[in-house]
Amino acid sequence: MRDALTLAVLLVATPLHGQTPNEGACAGLAALKLPETTMSTAEPVTGGSFTVPGSANTISNLPPFCRVAGVIAPTAESQIRFEVWLPIAQWNGKLAGVGNGGWAGTISFGALAEHLRRGYATASTNTGHDAAPGQNQARFAFEKPEQLIDFAYRSHHETAIKAKAIVEAFYATPAARAYFVGCSSGGYEGLMEAQRFPADYDGIVAGMPANNWTRLMAGDLDVTIASFKDGSARLPPAALGVLHRAAIAACDANDGVVDGAIENPLRCQVDLGTLACKPGGESASCLTGPQVAAARKIYDGLKDPKTGARIYPGLAPGSEPFWVNRDLANPFPIPVSHYKWLVFRDPDWDWKTFDFSDPADYDAHARAEAKLAPIMNATDPNLAAFRARGGKLLQYHGWYDQLIAPANSIDYYESVVAHFGGGKDRAAALTDVQRFYRLFMMPAVAHCGGGTGPASYDMLTALEDWVERGIAPDRVVGSRQVGGVVDRTRPFCPYPQVAVYNGTGDTNDAANFTCRVAK
Repeated sequence: MRDALTLAVLLVATPLHGQTPNEGACAGLAALKLPETTMSTAEPVTGGSFTVPGSANTISNLPPFCRVAGVIAPTAESQIRFEVWLPIAQWNGKLAGVGNGGWAGTISFGALAEHLRRGYATASTNTGHDAAPGQNQARFAFEKPEQLIDFAYRSHHETAIKAKAIVEAFYATPAARAYFVGCSSGGYEGLMEAQRFPADYDGIVAGMPANNWTRLMAGDLDVTIASFKDGSARLPPAALGVLHRAAIAACDANDGVVDGAIENPLRCQVDLGTLACKPGGESASCLTGPQVAAARKIYDGLKDPKTGARIYPGLAPGSEPFWVNRDLANPFPIPVSHYKWLVFRDPDWDWKTFDFSDPADYDAHARAEAKLAPIMNATDPNLAAFRARGGKLLQYHGWYDQLIAPANSIDYYESVVAHFGGGKDRAAALTDVQRFYRLFMMPAVAHCGGGTGPASYDMLTALEDWVERGIAPDRVVGSRQVGGVVDRTRPFCPYPQVAVYNGTGDTNDAANFTCRVAK
């Protein structure tokens, strides 16, 4: 199959050799034959804008590009839609695969545009199914089990292979480098690529990854139940404000800088008991007993009701203003959909009837996890093959992430350090792993952006410098804008280092901070 693919590429590429790709060359890609692939579109887009199919959303400020779209069908159930956008001029010689969010089901057009503007040929997939609303988001996997495999890992691998062939056909030369960039489910997809298909990409940016998928779904469902199943436990904005002010008061100064942000929530303890309302004195400035219990569960994470062991970590102190604020009639649909269609496989299942402490419910969860985790979870710490071919992995996570517990990233990173430890002490193991894999924890940054911290950052440039020039990122500077004006910069440091104020100069200037392990 590989020989046939190479021949197909050469047959299309040969006429372009030594020439600048043009509109005619773009249309010619419709004739490109790739295994298990049907080309549906090969057209130049030269007007500077693109209207997303099936919507009124128009993306502007685009350089001229060749748009290629098609469907990959490695199984009878598979319908992996993909798009590859190729700069007609000023290609940087590289390919960027981009990730998805949630249960995916759509092409990531915004991310395609972003990387096209940077000069990349760029590729996206819908991960093998079309998006469905609300609690039906995972129904595709119930109805067509092969599409669950497509979603979990096959679609991005297939798209990477086809995208590389299309790039080579269009430019008559292969991409010099291939990168993958994603956050949330996109971060999960990036880690899955590194673990299962280490030859697909030279470098990967995996942001705030949903990689421990089955445990994440359990943790998010537990938060939903704790907060919304009983109306008395719901945490409205006023209650979240009480929690946030208490966290800032207790922990903001721990890093030596009082700036309204918690640098290292791992060192933060909030005494929730002091926030409880006095008997008969309930008000918006305190929490009821059920609200205290719900907040404690959200901070602590999900515990095994039989052993007390942690199943999934909780959210970090300081993140409270960004917690998902829904209600009984409108629960967070991503985990509810997972349990409805993949755990209980029942379209009439009601999340309000579920309780992890109930033996029957817990056993249903455990049986499903045993079946689904080998397919869906990207938690394998053995990155030896990715490392051996020179791959570089940048992972990052915002401490104020309200959807995926930040400690999940630390858990995975530590598992990789332990795997490569080989009898070395922890410091030596860390040094060894950081030659190819670094994790950056971001103070006061929420899920894939936002928050109160420096939520603008460029991980791709840091990755390019590492892969192409051998410059390992010892810090990545983030910035915060208020009213369009940058008012704070701060370094993000490779874990376990944190940004420590030097003691002089503006505390809003990253130049006045040093990355080091806090004492």
